[in-house]
Amino acid sequence: MFSLGFEGKGVYNHVMFIRPGSAIIHLDKSSPGFRMEGPGLKPKALVLLSGGLDSLLATKIILDQGLDAEAVHFITPFCKYNRNFIDRVSREFGIKVHAIFLGQEFLEVVTNPPHGYGSQMNPCIDCRILMLKKAKDLADKIGAEFLVTGEVLDERPFSQRLNAMQLIEREAGLEDKILRPLSAKLLPPTEAERNGWIDGERLFAIRGRSRKPQMELAAKYGIKDYPTPSGGCLLTDPAFARRIRDHLKHEGKLTLNDAILLTIGRHFRINKVKVIAGRNMDENNRLQEIAEQNQIPHLMVKEYKGPITLIIGEVNLDILEKAAAITVRYSDAPKNTPVKVLYKYEGKESEITATAISDDQLDHFRI
Repeated sequence: MFSLGFEGKGVYNHVMFIRPGSAIIHLDKSSPGFRMEGPGLKPKALVLLSGGLDSLLATKIILDQGLDAEAVHFITPFCKYNRNFIDRVSREFGIKVHAIFLGQEFLEVVTNPPHGYGSQMNPCIDCRILMLKKAKDLADKIGAEFLVTGEVLDERPFSQRLNAMQLIEREAGLEDKILRPLSAKLLPPTEAERNGWIDGERLFAIRGRSRKPQMELAAKYGIKDYPTPSGGCLLTDPAFARRIRDHLKHEGKLTLNDAILLTIGRHFRINKVKVIAGRNMDENNRLQEIAEQNQIPHLMVKEYKGPITLIIGEVNLDILEKAAAITVRYSDAPKNTPVKVLYKYEGKESEITATAISDDQLDHFRI
């Protein structure tokens, strides 16, 4: 539909966009996470670092048993990314952390997941399969013998049931290769346990959604200031899921550029046209940059602070008037007074007079 200029790499929400499969954090021999391989060392493990407490605990449990380990953190367009968290894990645990961006492959899973969705537009099973396949590739490259995750049996109803875990393992080609330290005593022994690479008696039998056992373990291991368990995936949010459904209904596909816009601003649908209004200065700056780079029609109130509003689709007078009214509604302009709104497109500028749209109309168009 249009390009945001992210061919190769760019910056979005402090995340460097890179080609899928590339590492954006790679520590060298001078880094605290560098470990030499050699005779006498236990097999290496690769830990999937989600960003929550469970994966931190899994990492600590493995390291406490003297295993050599590296970690991988996956980034998607719809999940929050905390570079400070990744740096802190590398520094405090002394391990190398790889961060892999999942782009179009991930969006194809979101669009058409073979195993369906969770409660909203979250394709948790297929997302997990994709991540594990990528982790398997990385494990092969770094010489890791098995994977470690912070998964807890029955913590998530869709992807962390026993049969779902086993399905995910099979389809990722990782049967017997995934150790889940927090629930290991409730699961069949893995290769790592049978071979004595790790002491199964020092693993745990946590099950269900209660966070008390994990919090007690965090206190035991001295892990403080850990992330809350509120989940960072936008696909589980009902309001954001509506945006995805609306987009797929009208566009039929989902590109990385589409995904970026879906995370910005307030979204409205007027017939077949999408209208996006910024919510703050940061979003306004990003929307204006996108509009100017891609020749997208956009609006702003002339004499008052307010949103940058993009119009994506074919513009006619009716669409323009409604988009202008939405722009006034979210500006500092008087709500019952006609004001001038600037309309910019292809380097040209014109004015239209508009009054703030009513709340009833606004709700009718809101996605």
